[in-house]
Amino acid sequence: MDAVTSANCYTQPEILLKSMALIIRSSAIHAAGCYTTSSIRSNTLVVEYTGPRISKELADERYRNSPTTYLFGLGDGSIVIDGHGTAMFINHSCDPNCETEEKDGRVWIRAIRKIAAGEELTYDYNLYDGENGGARCNCGARKCRGTMYSAAEIRRRRRVSTAARARKKVKAGKKLGRKARDSRSPTARKKTVVEPSTKPATSKLAKRPAARKKQKRAPLMSQG
Repeated sequence: MDAVTSANCYTQPEILLKSMALIIRSSAIHAAGCYTTSSIRSNTLVVEYTGPRISKELADERYRNSPTTYLFGLGDGSIVIDGHGTAMFINHSCDPNCETEEKDGRVWIRAIRKIAAGEELTYDYNLYDGENGGARCNCGARKCRGTMYSAAEIRRRRRVSTAARARKKVKAGKKLGRKARDSRSPTARKKTVVEPSTKPATSKLAKRPAARKKQKRAPLMSQG
């Protein structure tokens, strides 16, 4: 059992539960979940998230083709806990009754409200890494986000998606422009046609007054 049994490193108002029973059974949220058989007061450190520490690169390689992982990122996320223990079965909820807290490289699950006996323990996963899509949430909370990704990660993914659509639209516009230019072959280009004039064609000579021929007059004969 991973329940906290010592309060040496913690002071009030932190309350540690010295004895409790956590059980694993099927969950309506996802597969198996973690339940408490006794009531838990708010602000209680319930259980530690245990497991070997490995690099994010090793975790990516180890679980490349695995649909389910129990990884918990520490600090900046370069080191993760490969979950092995009771806490790995605690499911996500957008309206949780617990939260996680990192102290000196150790991760604890803390109750943020009073939890009744028989209630399933949950906390907000706030996922920040993973493939596009997926991570669908089934918590059923009234204000469920629909995903286990954090609000900040959702905003980041929206920005990336919007930028990608904009680039795709610009690329499609350029491609359409090239197609339009290529379709204008020499024979298909619009030719300039000079419409025939409705006025009768005239020449410069026709516009000049007709030249009259000079006639030679016969010399006058004197009459006697």
